[in-house]
Amino acid sequence: MQINEDRDWESHYQANEMIWDHGEASPGLVDHLAANLNASLGQALIPGCGHGHDARALARAGWSVTGLDIAPSSVPLAKRLAEEEHLEIDYRVGDFLRDEPHQTFDLVFEHTLFCAIPPARRDDYVQALLRWLKPGGLYLAVNYMITDDNGEPPFSTTTTELDTRLGGSFELLHRWTPRSYESREGKELMNEWKMKS
Repeated sequence: MQINEDRDWESHYQANEMIWDHGEASPGLVDHLAANLNASLGQALIPGCGHGHDARALARAGWSVTGLDIAPSSVPLAKRLAEEEHLEIDYRVGDFLRDEPHQTFDLVFEHTLFCAIPPARRDDYVQALLRWLKPGGLYLAVNYMITDDNGEPPFSTTTTELDTRLGGSFELLHRWTPRSYESREGKELMNEWKMKS
């Protein structure tokens, strides 16, 4: 199953069919960074980083950033875009759900990655967060809130599921409706969680 998942995501890059890529960082992340200029910085991981738009936004804000993606073809372009802005970002090909971390992080940020994970593997997602984050680390997510499944990503996501899956290991600090891409206005929810000690 994992091999098929890897090939599927890679095939989208090979065919240049990345309808999820809007060519810019998540508006919610951009606004969050602008509103928290005095926040403590550190090491940030962006799983499912794609072409690195969110990674570059975090790097510009002063974070030391690692971008991780399962599709090998995503990394060269992400590196080139970072180099064009003279940003040092560590991009890696890897599987967030399965890999053992090369280090732990102060922040994991993701934009609509949770909805791309088949529901049967979402417990693996939570366990991955616990592996990749430092104790007390922050998990910041822009979740795509939809309730209809058609058998392929994006899969259904609800606040009830988020709270049930994450509430045992994380404390919800803040939840709000962010500014979104035009096609997603009102369909996204931003959640800031802190890993319980």
